[in-house]
Amino acid sequence: MEINLPQTYLIGLCLLLLVIAILVGRQLYKVRTDELKLIKLEKEDSNTKEDSAKMYELASVQLKKRLYPQATSTLKQALKKLNGEPEEAKALIENALGFALAAQNDFKSAVIHYKKALAAKSEYPVALNNLGFAYQRLLNENEAYKNYQKVLKIDPKNKTAISQIKRLERIIGKGKDQLLERKGF
Repeated sequence: MEINLPQTYLIGLCLLLLVIAILVGRQLYKVRTDELKLIKLEKEDSNTKEDSAKMYELASVQLKKRLYPQATSTLKQALKKLNGEPEEAKALIENALGFALAAQNDFKSAVIHYKKALAAKSEYPVALNNLGFAYQRLLNENEAYKNYQKVLKIDPKNKTAISQIKRLERIIGKGKDQLLERKGF
């Protein structure tokens, strides 16, 4: 069977369309699943024993849907309902709250919550990375650099910390060079 150029083109086009259809279908499925989960969690009665856990789950879905103000409110309520939960749970909620605030460009408040997460769980690389990012956005590169260094002590192969340290070294290095030029060295 000979395949000529138009047939090859059509086969390739059909395969490309099939791949696109699969990717779009997967994305629609994920969005629909998140929507249903959000509706279910919002309808559930919040007077159950697992208040903070359910509220954290609801806030996680809200964060996925980029409903940052609602997630912030939900996470604050979850913090109030933390009773007898392990410190790790508090760290997760504080980190998520910091993330929601950072997504709304409130980096000063985000720093406060990331620090609270680290007070609850000192070796928490995600919170340290997030804190470093918040410091970068506040133009405090030295503090950001220190936090990324702490991440590498905990997780030496952390890709985020490695790439951000390289980036900060270029920025900080340029800043030192400019400072030396101004002083006449």
